[in-house]
Amino acid sequence: MSSVAEKLVTFRLGQDYFAADVHAVERVLRYSLPTSVPDMPPYIEGVMDYLGRVVPVVNLRRRFELPPMEVGAEMRTLILNVSGEWIGAVVDAVTEVAPFLPTDVSAPPKLFRGLAGTYLKGIVRRDNRLVMFLDVEQLLSSTDRIALQDAGAEALAND
Repeated sequence: MSSVAEKLVTFRLGQDYFAADVHAVERVLRYSLPTSVPDMPPYIEGVMDYLGRVVPVVNLRRRFELPPMEVGAEMRTLILNVSGEWIGAVVDAVTEVAPFLPTDVSAPPKLFRGLAGTYLKGIVRRDNRLVMFLDVEQLLSSTDRIALQDAGAEALAND
């Protein structure tokens, strides 16, 4: 592991804190309701148009089986770069962009509040709290991506 500081974009889902590598976050947008897509898993809210591209939108509360929350003023959509494709991720609030050392990352447990360890790169301690460091590559399965690509293009064409 390198001793060079990297940066994390930290965000909140309920009382829990999560983070993504700053290089995986393309943009932070104010939340707006995406276009719904039929026959998708419940954690996929739909698709949105971002810079002329159809982007699937994942509600991270649903993805991680957390209780639902009303749309609030702090709610944001993170545009994540996942394997060269963009995915929108709905979060309750973005709290900070801050440096961390890779040596500060602890290995993830196999399960955390029902969250499968496959979604985590590790856990980072920040200001006396634990922050779950997400592996954004794992948010959507390849089957989800193919279904969304097909359905999303159709949904936006019919808008």
